[in-house]
Amino acid sequence: MRELKKRLAKILIERSYREGDFTLASGRKSDYYFDCRQTALHPEGSWLIGTLFNELLADLDIKGIGGMTLGADPLISATTVISHEKGRPLAGLIVRKESKGHGTNQYVEGLSNFKPGDPVAMVEDVVTTGGSLLKACERVKDAGLNVVAVCTVLDRGEGGREAIEAAGYQLRALFTRPELVELAKED
Repeated sequence: MRELKKRLAKILIERSYREGDFTLASGRKSDYYFDCRQTALHPEGSWLIGTLFNELLADLDIKGIGGMTLGADPLISATTVISHEKGRPLAGLIVRKESKGHGTNQYVEGLSNFKPGDPVAMVEDVVTTGGSLLKACERVKDAGLNVVAVCTVLDRGEGGREAIEAAGYQLRALFTRPELVELAKED
């Protein structure tokens, strides 16, 4: 798996990682910006993310994977497709930022693929404060599912892990910033 992580790190640095002066969604200032969608929408990047998330979750008996739209959408799709290929099918959930406002007025899409109480994992492209991921977990729990794991492509190491752990979850990350930058340099 190390070779797959090295390859993903190279694509992430090339397509998704920029250094400079940025304001993040949380309002915080940062010396780098990480736009995982650029990699998650790339054919090889998507395959690598789906493969590595499946590996990251292989020790769990889960029925599906979900996350907050829009950042998690390609991560969910990649992971569910690879899960089918691996013979361990996981259904997907997409959590809306706002309820539909019509029809069933729901926050969570994909629920017809689950039974109440089913164990699921939640994913996010990047964790800074953990707020978006925790909101997605809350909405999925409110929909009747059991969140047993939370995962991210990049843990920025800026308090998100601690907030997630304070809520009773353990964050599983493919990379921290130092790991990402270092792995991308390896041959």
